[in-house]
Amino acid sequence: MILSISEHIQPTDTSFVFDKDESRHLIKVLRKKEGDFVYITDGKGNFYTTSINLANEKRCIVVVDNVTQHPKNRPYHLHIAIAPTKLNDRYEWFLEKAVEIGIDEITPIICKNSERKIIKIDRMKKIIQSAIKQSLQLHLPILNEPVLFDTFLKQQTASQKFIAHCEDEDNKKYLQKIAKPSNDLLILVGPEGDFTPNEIDLAIQQNYIPVTLGQNRLRTETAGVYITSLMTTLL
Repeated sequence: MILSISEHIQPTDTSFVFDKDESRHLIKVLRKKEGDFVYITDGKGNFYTTSINLANEKRCIVVVDNVTQHPKNRPYHLHIAIAPTKLNDRYEWFLEKAVEIGIDEITPIICKNSERKIIKIDRMKKIIQSAIKQSLQLHLPILNEPVLFDTFLKQQTASQKFIAHCEDEDNKKYLQKIAKPSNDLLILVGPEGDFTPNEIDLAIQQNYIPVTLGQNRLRTETAGVYITSLMTTLL
């Protein structure tokens, strides 16, 4: 099954016009023709069964045959706030794999030790949408704008808040032993140089619980994917 994604389609629509890029992909690349089925999601859990009425690579029009609503297949909201990596491709790899596994919200956080502070949000959105299509999911994760670490801490109200860092501390707990994947979870993941001691203290002051992800020291992007996978195993 080929899944298309458009945030503009509505459950009340009887027909829909794809934009130029998606029209070209459907007609020119996938070689779809009039009468062929096209399956669409709006990223909000709605699944649209449509058929092509006009197979034009600049303006593909479909007729909506059926719409069904599908709830999320997990009982928690997973939000990972993760510092950009020095190399873009590593961060993009995290986005792709985390979305395929199942994540609800992502925020790039700019920390003291961040080596990259410029983020291409439009490219990140395309990667997320591609991963949604690949994994045939119907709920599009939220991608927030990059934000300074200190500012981010003061804005969050998740019921479970954790900070994963590499400092040696006796009070760190294993994430898998204290996380409860039945509510809102927010996990902070730092840059290659880790969070600074001051950033860790600030997080603790805002009721973030320090956690470890195990004995091995993980790369930023690996930590993000590991956390995403871990939550699915705790269900």
